[in-house]
Amino acid sequence: MKRLALLLCLAATAALAHQGVQNPAVMARMHAMKDIAGQMKLLGGMAKGATAFDASAAQAAAAVITQKAAATKDLFRAQEDDPKSEALPAIWADYADFEAKADALTQAAQAATTVATAEELAAAMSALGATCRDCHRAYRE
Repeated sequence: MKRLALLLCLAATAALAHQGVQNPAVMARMHAMKDIAGQMKLLGGMAKGATAFDASAAQAAAAVITQKAAATKDLFRAQEDDPKSEALPAIWADYADFEAKADALTQAAQAATTVATAEELAAAMSALGATCRDCHRAYRE
């Protein structure tokens, strides 16, 4: 029951964050990032022991992150803007660095698709979290 309440709260928060976005390209980026965040939360819960480790679920979540991360460069290629966007103009000022950071996320997520133990997941989450922080610090409000 707690898990259902948490999921409903997360969905409501995401819906409110995306409310009022006019630019469809920005909305697509936001949805992709929301999907990555949702899978990271699932993996984080397992890595911290808050939820039981499930290798199949962890691998599936990592596969979703891999897919969304691989699409990131294309989603951000055009310099699209919207008042609700959290993407900084620095993305397009140094797009090669942004691409490198997106590639690092894709590689870290791909490596996580083979986790078989909670210990492997914890190591994979460390790498994944570092790629997210690295990009967000430079390119997100």
